[in-house]
Amino acid sequence: MYPKINGAYFVESKLNSVPGDALGYLLRLDQRWQALCQGNSPPIVEVAQKVNTNLGETDFDAVICGGTLGILLAASLQTNGWRIAVLEQGKLQGRAQEWNISRQELQTFVELELLTPEELETAIASEYNPGRIAFHGGQEFWVENVLNVGVDPVYLLEKLKQKFLQAGGTLLEHSAFQKATIHPDGVTINYQHNGENQVDQKLTSRLLIDAMGHGSPLVNQVRQGEIPDGICLVVGSCAQRYSDNSTGDLIATTTGIANNCQYFWEAFPARDGRTTYLFTYVDVHPDRISLEFLFEEYFRLLPEYQKINLDQLQWQRFLSGFFPAYKSSPLHFPWDRVLAVGDSAGSQSPVSFGGFGAMVRHLQRLTRAIGEALAGDYLTAADLALLQPYQPNIGVTWLFQQTMGVKVGQKSDPDQINRLMNAVFTVMDRQGQEVMGPFLQDVIQWSGLTQTLPRVNPLIVLPLLPQIGLPALLEWLGHYANLAGYSLAYPLAKNILFTNPNFGQKRRLEAWYYGSGYDFHH
Repeated sequence: MYPKINGAYFVESKLNSVPGDALGYLLRLDQRWQALCQGNSPPIVEVAQKVNTNLGETDFDAVICGGTLGILLAASLQTNGWRIAVLEQGKLQGRAQEWNISRQELQTFVELELLTPEELETAIASEYNPGRIAFHGGQEFWVENVLNVGVDPVYLLEKLKQKFLQAGGTLLEHSAFQKATIHPDGVTINYQHNGENQVDQKLTSRLLIDAMGHGSPLVNQVRQGEIPDGICLVVGSCAQRYSDNSTGDLIATTTGIANNCQYFWEAFPARDGRTTYLFTYVDVHPDRISLEFLFEEYFRLLPEYQKINLDQLQWQRFLSGFFPAYKSSPLHFPWDRVLAVGDSAGSQSPVSFGGFGAMVRHLQRLTRAIGEALAGDYLTAADLALLQPYQPNIGVTWLFQQTMGVKVGQKSDPDQINRLMNAVFTVMDRQGQEVMGPFLQDVIQWSGLTQTLPRVNPLIVLPLLPQIGLPALLEWLGHYANLAGYSLAYPLAKNILFTNPNFGQKRRLEAWYYGSGYDFHH
């Protein structure tokens, strides 16, 4: 049924057919992935240390390390009057590949006055409707206005960079973070400019914000080689000459379980072609597939999935990545005056790729909370931990991630995941858009969950219980109970308990608001 592909050589020839270093990037990424699977973690480097001497006056209110997504927060804080600097290892610029998001979520940029409505429209490179959900052997479901907008990262980041600079922000490109020295009244940040072998260039700041992502050296120091609880492996491409490019796939499968994986697809119309991703949820194990092998599977299965011949496509670019997720998230740094945001904090759901969508969702909250922390000098480790609270609606998704993956060596019915997913989405489809919409945008709400789960056929769920295990089930029940509690606590506290909230009470209200999914934008 599927074409025979000559393995690594085929992948190499395809990835080398486009400009850039897609093959080299894949191989370097695969080395890191295979090293993680074999237990060969890179050495832990101590990049942050605490001292007892005071700094006195500082250059900035906050220094944000990691500019690609950090510039969103930097522009928002700078336009609110704070003195912000951004350190970016390379040139601060967007990639060619669009970021998919829902239109309603993008209104954040207008509400924060970072973009005019006209600039936001210019930032939207593509838009489509409807989106499809389909599982092998099941039915198709169609939804409107979910992840159906493609944002041009090149335009968006350039526009935000200019807004940041015009408001008086300081941008240091080609400047790599080296180390941080934490004083009682501020932080000294040493950085290396243009790869020069020196670390004597430095900035001082009241607050250091880590937006360097999963690979942040500060995160590595704190996690101390902790093994991720879940991994999403993903490969994909953007190509032209697809016969049908009018709709997208939010999640789809065309096969059952193979190679200890369930393969999932996504497809989005883009300005310069059609983007397709193949991804799978795995744990860290020596026998896990490589990213290169996943690319072989991608090329083998793509013709049947999209009803095309590979030879008819004109490739624009190729993409690959692996995204770790930790149950011990969001990450709280043990030091005063250092805060993790975005993927550094692990604030995304284990079923999503994190990145842009997660940052946009929390941009207003972080802008407000960081501003209040700076204004009131609430910058201890305990204060800053309130800015990255536990969210039970993220916690419940761990069980979903486990049911969408397979353990190495586990004997499973090849169609068990497809049957489960089809059953769950059938129930949600009957409940309507108010249940389906939030779930597809990674915003789990207690009402939707409670309407859905009891209606799923228990004969499909029960065989999965041995695979899930009692500890994971009990952990999930705890998150589910907390989700109910947060959903009840927020309206009660907002209207009765916290009528004039202080800094800590405001953060608690935000935790209940976001942790129960009340932040979902219809």
